[in-house]
Order: sequence, then C-alpha cells, then structure tokens
Amino acid sequence: MSATSDYYLARAAESALLAESTDLENVKDRWLRAESAWRAMADKLVNSERKRAEAAAEKAERTAF
Repeated sequence: MSATSDYYLARAAESALLAESTDLENVKDRWLRAESAWRAMADKLVNSERKRAEAAAEKAERTAF
C-alpha cells in the first residue's frame, strides 16, 4: 500500500479528535504529538511529490528540443 497525503492528514485529524476527547494530560500530549507527526509526514510527502513533478517537467522540457 502506498501512503498518500490524504491518509496522513486523516490520521492527523483522528489524532486531534482523540486528543480532544481525553481528560488525561499525558494521553492528550501523546495524541497531539501523533497529530504533529502525521502532519509532518503529509507535508514531507507533498513536498517530495512537488519536487518530483518539477524535476520531471524540467527533464521533459530539456528533451523536447
């Protein structure tokens, strides 16, 4: 299975909801850290995909001539 940014963002949203639903500070902190990690993974994947697309476009432009 290939992970997508939508998958990562869904896990981040789920973690945020779980953090809101608990009264225990240590559990809330754990869910908030998980949310942050999921969002970081989504950002990293989006940036990688953007750079890959830019590199492919540059390569196509160079080979077109």
